Order: sequence, then structure tokens, then C-alpha cells
Amino acid sequence: MRYMSLWRPGKNATPPTEKLMAQMGQLIEDMTKSGKLVATGGWNPAGPCTLVTSSGGGVRVTDGPFAEAKEVIAGYCIFNAESKEEAIELTRKFLEIAGEGTCELRELGGPGQGC
Repeated sequence: MRYMSLWRPGKNATPPTEKLMAQMGQLIEDMTKSGKLVATGGWNPAGPCTLVTSSGGGVRVTDGPFAEAKEVIAGYCIFNAESKEEAIELTRKFLEIAGEGTCELRELGGPGQGC
């Protein structure tokens, strides 16, 4: 099964230290070597973004940022897991390093999986 974890930093989150960056780098390396990590990345949550909205038969493009601080997604991870429990454990390992925040964890569907 493939899962996506979307990370929202806590309201009191601070930029990571060099030590935390090294720990995160090691976790990413370990997960990649084990075949669990598919992709990961992040972005500056205060940086610009573009919303593409479909409504009323038209598409609107608007430049931002827009999200309230509690809704800002600062990074993501896509990984392979044998079960939901394993996906939770992989996400827990990330949060132990990343610190305060929330990860939204969702199983990814694909062809033939109702998506």
C-alpha cells in the first residue's frame, strides 16, 4: 500500500537545527534504502503559491499564499507500507525528529482502487 503524509508544523515550530537536519537526512536515507520511501519534499509555508479553482464551469487562477497558519502544509512524504499500522509508525519516526506539528496520513489509491 502507498501512503501520503502531509506535515503541518505546530504554531510554535521553529526552523530545524543542523542536528535535526542530519537526523532527518539519516531517516530519509534509511527509509529509501529499505524501499519504504517513494518521495519526500517540503517548501517554505510562507512562500508564494497558486490556487487553481474549478467552479461554475470555469477555472480561476489566483496567486497567494492563502492558508491560515494552522492549515499550512510544509512538507510531504509518500511511502510504501504493508499496513496502516506500519504507515503510522513511519510517520511517528518523522514527527519524533520534526517536532511539534501534525501529519495527515492517507492511503493513496490508484487504478482499480476506487480512485
